[in-house]
Amino acid sequence: MVLKFIYKLTHKGVKEENIPYYWKYSLWTVFVKPIRKWFSAAFIPYLPWNCVRIMLYRLCGYKIGKGVFIGMRCYLDDMCYDLMEIEDNVTISYGVFFACHGRGQKHQKLRIRKGAYIGMRTSIIAKKDLDIGENAIVGAMTLVDKSVGAGETVVGVPCHVVAKS
Repeated sequence: MVLKFIYKLTHKGVKEENIPYYWKYSLWTVFVKPIRKWFSAAFIPYLPWNCVRIMLYRLCGYKIGKGVFIGMRCYLDDMCYDLMEIEDNVTISYGVFFACHGRGQKHQKLRIRKGAYIGMRTSIIAKKDLDIGENAIVGAMTLVDKSVGAGETVVGVPCHVVAKS
């Protein structure tokens, strides 16, 4: 609220709906956000033990199920930790990037359902709410910009379905 007040003082006549979202943060959030960002983007991905990575991601607020493997050097969108959900028995290979927001775009939900497999160096960009279905397979180096159905295998840039089970 303090930041919103400062913004209104420095930008005379601005309407409430035109105030950028980051000016509406509390002072606590302003101090804690960079710490969580560093922790989840620069520290956790480089730990060699999956169980420790998962535990620390959960401490940062990510919703991660049981039996999940997240490879090293993955980037989970630290701005949308509360909008990402990874269900049980998901395998996320090495170097996968998740983006739930972008310039001029609202923060979107991203859900990875049970048993899904995501190949290495894949980029997942949620332009709108995105769902990777149960037991879906995403090939290595794929650009996922739309939802993937249950049991589908997708590959390519952008992704396209090559098999259904």
